[in-house]
Amino acid sequence: MSRQNYLFTSESVSEGHPDKVCDRISDAILDAFLTEEANARVACETFATTNCVVVGGEVGLSDKARLADFMGRIDGIVRDCVRDIGYEQDAFHWNTLKVQNLLHPQSAHIAQGVDRDGAGDQGIMFGYAVDETPEFMPAPILYSHAILKRLAEVRKSGAEPTLGPDAKSQLTLRYEGGRPVAVTQLVLSTQHSDESQTSDDIRAIVEPYIREVLPAGWLSEETEWHVNPTGTFVIGGPDGDAGLTGRKIIVDTYGGAAPHGGGAFSGKDPTKVDRSAAYAARYLAKNVVAAGLAKRCTLQLSYAIGVAKPLSIYADTHGTGEVHESAIEKAVAQCMDLTPRGIREHLSLTRPIYARTAAYGHFGRAPEADGGFSWERTDLVDALKKAV
Repeated sequence: MSRQNYLFTSESVSEGHPDKVCDRISDAILDAFLTEEANARVACETFATTNCVVVGGEVGLSDKARLADFMGRIDGIVRDCVRDIGYEQDAFHWNTLKVQNLLHPQSAHIAQGVDRDGAGDQGIMFGYAVDETPEFMPAPILYSHAILKRLAEVRKSGAEPTLGPDAKSQLTLRYEGGRPVAVTQLVLSTQHSDESQTSDDIRAIVEPYIREVLPAGWLSEETEWHVNPTGTFVIGGPDGDAGLTGRKIIVDTYGGAAPHGGGAFSGKDPTKVDRSAAYAARYLAKNVVAAGLAKRCTLQLSYAIGVAKPLSIYADTHGTGEVHESAIEKAVAQCMDLTPRGIREHLSLTRPIYARTAAYGHFGRAPEADGGFSWERTDLVDALKKAV
């Protein structure tokens, strides 16, 4: 029997966090390649520090001459990302930073396996869903994201001009009977432009927006607030701390409430199962819970480089299942082609839909009309019910 009464904590970081700046740049470069060619190959990593961004990794287009021409666009893509995030600091400014492009053509040895529809690498991927929120996400990570997303909106709109791009949030929720009922601890650190602003000043700015996004009754006099607990936070972003693509994999997924296979998402095209199979696993787990087959579901997939079919499918309903896990494992394999090509086609992943995923979580977002967040659809509910 799983615990019903406990505290659980998750954190999020904003789009201006140094690591998220790098995720955004890597995914924007990926989107640009996919706009150029749906079957483009991209494994892009970004490093950011004081007034400098370094981009590296392997890329591929079917026309090598076109690839050489495309490389000239990287500088502009980087600067556009930094400008949209909002960095115009003396030591990290979109217009004056140095961009170093070290991208190179994809290894032929890797390409040979992928070109035969095999997986781009070996690995394990996990998907997770739980019925404690309408989005079938763990509440601590969902609302940690929501707080930062709302603060970014009011910063960019000009409603709160003293807020800066770099921010972190953390929520500790109390669970009773297995359901989230209250915030016991709230941590919010946000960059600001006015050195005279105190922690109390920042709390006065952010508290109304935090109350706006959290469910009614979750905040009380017993909630402990920690807003900019170290005091002044004016120097932020890659000038305050270096950033790298792929360092926020728990923030990107389930906030620690579920296992993680270890592979990052940003900058990787959908032939890389680190990304596409993790999306598929989330899609299947969400549909299992949405179908009422379980209140909570963890799904694992595993792959070998150059091999198309998954090596294993594992489901765990944590004692909440209405059917045996083995029936779910058979049903998901029956309802979806889990080869890399099958995943890409089922979820329409060869489109430029990735830059928007780089901040505020890859999961728990609403499916979009152009195919963004297609893995959040619940269109397999009827098929899964029939299969079991």
